[in-house]
This record gives sequence, C-alpha cells and structure tokens, in this order.
Amino acid sequence: MSPKTNAGIALLAVAVCSAATIVWLRNHNGRPSAIFSHRTAEAVEKQKVATTGPFATKDFSSKKVPATGKPVRDVKAEIAGVPLKTGEVLEFTASVSKLSNVASLQVSVVERRSFLGKTVWHLQATAHTENPLRMVFALDDQFDSYSDAGALTSLQYEMHLNERGQKVESVQRMMTSGRAPADAAAAMVLPGTRDPLGMLEYLRSIDWVNPGEVRSPVYDGRKLYDVRARLTGSAEKVTVPAGNYTTSKIELRVFDNGTEMKDSHFFLYLANNSTRSPVLLEALLPFADARVELVKSQ
Repeated sequence: MSPKTNAGIALLAVAVCSAATIVWLRNHNGRPSAIFSHRTAEAVEKQKVATTGPFATKDFSSKKVPATGKPVRDVKAEIAGVPLKTGEVLEFTASVSKLSNVASLQVSVVERRSFLGKTVWHLQATAHTENPLRMVFALDDQFDSYSDAGALTSLQYEMHLNERGQKVESVQRMMTSGRAPADAAAAMVLPGTRDPLGMLEYLRSIDWVNPGEVRSPVYDGRKLYDVRARLTGSAEKVTVPAGNYTTSKIELRVFDNGTEMKDSHFFLYLANNSTRSPVLLEALLPFADARVELVKSQ
C-alpha cells in the first residue's frame, strides 16, 4: 500500500464510527477553513497560513448549508435519552481488507462538567496505529470534545496529533457569531454544529424506530460537512470481538458544500440495548474496505 493509502486508513480509524467518516474526509480534502482568531500577534501570524487565499475565513452563521440554500434544522427526531455515563470506555480495533488490527482505538466519556456556563460532556478519543502499519505510518492522536449535555452540539473541539513525528495542537471554540476568545482559536460554524465525537454520541441518542432522515452539520476541525443518517435495518446480527449483538444499522451519507461524497459509503451498527453502544463501522472506500469493531466495553 502507498503512504497515501496508509494515511487514509489510519485517519479513517482515528475517531471510530461517524467520527471516522469526517476524519477520512479531512485527510481527503486537506487544509482547514472557517477559522479566525484575535489572540497574540504571533498566533495570528501562524493562523494566516490556514486562513488566506482560497481557504480564507467564511461566515456560516446564516443558518444555511453552504451551496444548498436549504435551511439547516437540527432534526427533531425523538430523543430516546443520551445513554452516556462518566467513565464509559469503548475499545475498538480497525481492520482493512485482509489486514487485521491496523489500529487500536478508544472512545471515552471522561466526565460531565460545567464549561463556558453550560453543562457538557467531555468526550475523548485516542488512536494508535499497530504493526505492520505503524512501521510506515506511526500515528498517536487524541481528540477532545466538549459537547452540550442535551443536544450534544459542540462548544469546543481539540486535536492533539502526533503523526510520523509531526505534532499539531489545535483548540477551537465553536461560534456562530462574535469575536474569538483570548484562550483559543475559533471556528465560525452553523447553529447546531457537532464535532465528530459529539455526532457519534448524538446518533446513539436517537430513537431509531421511525426518525426518518437525521441531519446535522459536522465540523471536523478543518471543514464543515452536512451529515445525513437513516435507519436501513433494525435487527441486524453482528459478531465482533466483544460478542454477538442485535443492532440497528445506520447508513451515513456525507455532503461537502452541497455535493454528496459518493465514492465512499459508511454503515454504523448500534447495539439494541440500553447502552446503544457502537459495535461496528463498515466503510467502503475507493482504496479498500474497512471494519472498526468493538473489542471491549467498560
């Protein structure tokens, strides 16, 4: 496999389930957008690299998905209740085609706390590539999400990346208007925007009996996407290292600037139990098919 393919596989595995969708698109499309900051002069100069030319700051606060002209509504699908508990740890393994365990993943609910005057969930994901992939693409990444405790919309998203020895630290405050804070960069996003981890947990909170299509803007730390999810199976039998499950099969479709990314397909399987844990992600990509499977749930 080429280094570019390895990078896509590793980044696919990084954030599991819906997060995997967005992170792979980040790698596919490249550079950041929609960022602004008024921190120190030095910080602003560094930020200019990502906010000039064709990738200049955009204001998405008009409540419309870019290039579609259709109002964004945080779909009022019936919420079955957010099944999150402090201390929850989900461990996953990622396989690509005939290569098993190319990456190990962990998604945690760190705590429920006050943040910027609101009650939030602190969500965290870590990812590490494993041999033999690690020999050509060493990746040790951490993602932190501070998401509203009710709607799971994003207040702050952090990326602490260490990929092939290159480290990137990004702390971004989600804003729909106003000035950037002094202690973080800011991303201008649509109202109701979720980050990848918040989106994953949001999908767990939906009553999938008859919600129709669930839509949400999702900001991956670099770009804003329109993610649409719908139920395609309500009693799918799934076997993963963690055990045998009866699941709800959710199809995820991703739109970039109004155009669907049709070369990739994603299916998320949620356990039909009280935790509604993500147990499997299937990703059909141009270069390979991938599976992210639950290994252990604590």
